[in-house]
Amino acid sequence: MLIYTLRRFNLFLITLVILTLVAYNIILLSPDSGWHQYDYWLGWVYYLRQLIDGNLGLAANGEPVVNILAHVAPATLELCISALVISVMVGVPLGTLAGLRSQGPTDKVISSLAVVVFSIPTFWLAILLIMVFSLDLQWFPVSGRYNLLYEIPHISGFALVDLWLSDLPLQGKVATDIMRHLALPTLTLAVVPTTEIIKMVRNSMAYVMSQNYIKAAATKGLSKTEIVLRHGMKNAIPPIIPNFGLLVSTMVTFVIIVESVFNWPGIGRWLLDALLVKDYTSVQAGVLAIGGFVLLINIVSDVLGAFMNPLVRKKWYALK
Repeated sequence: MLIYTLRRFNLFLITLVILTLVAYNIILLSPDSGWHQYDYWLGWVYYLRQLIDGNLGLAANGEPVVNILAHVAPATLELCISALVISVMVGVPLGTLAGLRSQGPTDKVISSLAVVVFSIPTFWLAILLIMVFSLDLQWFPVSGRYNLLYEIPHISGFALVDLWLSDLPLQGKVATDIMRHLALPTLTLAVVPTTEIIKMVRNSMAYVMSQNYIKAAATKGLSKTEIVLRHGMKNAIPPIIPNFGLLVSTMVTFVIIVESVFNWPGIGRWLLDALLVKDYTSVQAGVLAIGGFVLLINIVSDVLGAFMNPLVRKKWYALK
């Protein structure tokens, strides 16, 4: 396990170094960049030293990019975590049901709906939800993170957590307003991950339920529910855990679109604003932050999935 973890960590470091080269080249796109005074590789070494010191440079408005990231990153994480929770809550049961009814009418209906929903453009879906639930029914706000009349102090960056840590009056009303603002962006972002989870769980469950040890459990008199909970889920979930890294990568791609449509104050919208004004220092910082986060999630999901998967552990012992 230790050797496998070290290998994945080394891969993370190598990929991260390549990512710094990409970010360094983004800075060089600005003709006014001070990095042009150095030789390419020497400048990159100085750039790495700056990153190690925690200095990501100054934005176009003169504010340290690190401070800006500290404000916008929690908003994006809040949105992604909410969407991922909904995706798991909806995708796992539907995927399990489809896997248990493999090749049956239930499986075909769920799989077909997942394909149809997956094909819906995120940008179009976001606008449709705004038109129906915000403009027509007026159930949810059109944009923003919460009503600007509420001055929630920035403590952790997560709106609900900051509200709980503050001494603002009418916290229940403010919390409701935060949840109403979070609803539509979360639903929009959760669509694609939900369909992916349905597909992964369905395929894994269908494979597990066709194995001999499932048939042996049935011959022992175990009920269908006991077989699914004690043997099916236990063996179907671990193999798909490494795929959650790719799932998060997909969410990061779509979160930029969601934040731009709903005017959500996260990294995605901040990057788009930086691109519009050609603030390459902010762009390279955003690329490093998003890329590093995706790499870390991939490594963690790989190690966690390998640790929970008995088949992978069997390969480790075989290599010894």
